[in-house]
Amino acid sequence: MTNKMIAAQRLYNQKIVDSKLIKPEQVVKELGAVQAQDYMQAMWAIGLRIPSSSLADIERAIADRKMILNWTLRGTLHFVPPEDVKWMHQLSVPRLAGQTKRRNAELGLDDQTLERCRHIIVNALQGGKQLDRALLLQLIEEEGIHTGNQRGYHMLWNVAYQGLICFGPMNGKQQTIVLLEEWVPQFRELSYDESLYELARRYFTGHGLATVQDFAWWAGITLTDARRGLEAAKSQLQSEVIDGSEYWMSADRLEPAAEDSGVHLVPGFDEYILGYKDRSAVLEPDVAPLIVPGNNGVFLPTIVVEGQVVGTWKRTLKTKGIEIMIHPFADLGDTEKLVLKEAERYAAFIGLPVLKMNVSGH
Repeated sequence: MTNKMIAAQRLYNQKIVDSKLIKPEQVVKELGAVQAQDYMQAMWAIGLRIPSSSLADIERAIADRKMILNWTLRGTLHFVPPEDVKWMHQLSVPRLAGQTKRRNAELGLDDQTLERCRHIIVNALQGGKQLDRALLLQLIEEEGIHTGNQRGYHMLWNVAYQGLICFGPMNGKQQTIVLLEEWVPQFRELSYDESLYELARRYFTGHGLATVQDFAWWAGITLTDARRGLEAAKSQLQSEVIDGSEYWMSADRLEPAAEDSGVHLVPGFDEYILGYKDRSAVLEPDVAPLIVPGNNGVFLPTIVVEGQVVGTWKRTLKTKGIEIMIHPFADLGDTEKLVLKEAERYAAFIGLPVLKMNVSGH
């Protein structure tokens, strides 16, 4: 099995190709969790997997509490099913404890200070209030607690990891924060082993073909725990040995035809790239640094042709429309028309006319 075939399988299982999904919450549940470090990129990550969807559809699902944005796996922002947020926290917290303690010490955030912040935030949000981050941090400052130099971010992060807050709907261009138990009154209660099983089943179903090392990295758990989860889920999975490594995916999924992979404008931080520790099946070694310039952790949106990353793209929102710049790593040839068609699809998703569309080198 070639890299091209592995990539085609991932595109199919991730619902980028031949998707029958019609609701944003279905995407989140199918993938287990959706990376959301960048809000607008995450909107397109979900929209990409729903034919004929719009930005308004995704934001309506958030406002209707069909999916939750919060810090979960690896301590990173993800969209997750609302009923699953607490057991996902349960998997993440032990691994993050040491790292969190060190970072808090660096920032001068002792337990007493964090406890004061918790009280301020919870009291401000009680009664169904939806407040944006800036206002919450202002309330903390008014109590004489400095929130600069990333301290404010870590205050909110710590309260979120206590299972107390999550992000609510947008208020204009600002994300609001709400009390988790008011926003989502019912949660699934799973044991640690049940959580490992559930996450493994969803990951390999929604991301296969993937290895247990990929799963451990994505979930932010130890390799030992990843193997426990995989072992529990094996009855619902099938495996394939490729170049000496064992890859897993759902036992129920048919294999797609490689020629159906097509052309896609994939958002930055997408599961198609970040969903795996080993990305070599979709990224040539010389290409990988080009999608994370300066190795700064910021993943650019990518152009994917037949499963392979062949360039990056950028959109700029203007008052009256959108400008889209296409940056291929090599000449696109006849594929260029299909890339531009996908750019039009993205503009339709955002709900803005295309003011300008350029391909670099032209």
